[in-house]
Amino acid sequence: MAYTSNPKIPRLRMQAVLLVRKGWSTRQVARHFGYNQSSIVRWVQSAPFDGRETIPTRSSRPKSHPRALAPEIVSAIVEARLAHGRCAEVVYEDLKEQGISVSLSSVKRTLARHELLKSRTKWKRYRPAVPRPLPAYPGALVQMDTIHFIDWMSGQRFYVYVILDVCSRWAYAEVHDRLSQRISLAVALRAQTKAGFKFRMLQTDNGPEFSKWFHDMLAAKGISLRHSRVRQANDNAHVERFNRTLQDECLGKYPLRANTAQAKLNTYLDYYNNDRKHMGINFQKPAQVMQSY
Repeated sequence: MAYTSNPKIPRLRMQAVLLVRKGWSTRQVARHFGYNQSSIVRWVQSAPFDGRETIPTRSSRPKSHPRALAPEIVSAIVEARLAHGRCAEVVYEDLKEQGISVSLSSVKRTLARHELLKSRTKWKRYRPAVPRPLPAYPGALVQMDTIHFIDWMSGQRFYVYVILDVCSRWAYAEVHDRLSQRISLAVALRAQTKAGFKFRMLQTDNGPEFSKWFHDMLAAKGISLRHSRVRQANDNAHVERFNRTLQDECLGKYPLRANTAQAKLNTYLDYYNNDRKHMGINFQKPAQVMQSY
């Protein structure tokens, strides 16, 4: 039957067949619907008897191509892929060593047709690479992270939002009961007000609390956002080390309760920023470094 894109034709075909099954002649049905009698005959021959209400239109795609790969080449591509699970480029090189002439695009197309390629997830987030600035002055590069805790008495989770200026080692932290981009933004702005200097670039990991809305709101405030590179553990090294310091010297690895954690943090941060000497800044205190700029 001729190919058509009319969505109503499949139902019309079945209606014509049902009239023939009721006793109409194929010539009568052809005159009734305005089609050739031979078309009605073909519809009757291809009509199912399982109660379906349509006769679907067959695809116009050709069943073969004169330049299609030979079955033995297709089998060789599939076997090379299944043997070691390597990528299409390696499969292509293996076939060349075996004397099989085939293009790389044909190898990729064959693997895709047999569902042997790992497709990229549609949820993967694209984040353009942002150059990491030198922490030449306070606010040039500020790192932000979250520490996850569980209240051992109630079993409730709570989170410590941590901010550290890489140049001066000035730190800020707040306790919250959930992760949220709005909370992240509020903490970052309060930290900037508390610090007394402008945040030029904020660097975070790829957590959900630091996503696109957070990026857009920071940009509206004149703050750039840089995400740490995947599988580069040293990108956020300064704030990660500060997380360890907080757990060792202030909160512990198993804090008592969430409602007491903020009070302990406030006391410790005052000591950390004003009295604690830091080896990374030549045994100075963050407050001293900030005064020199």
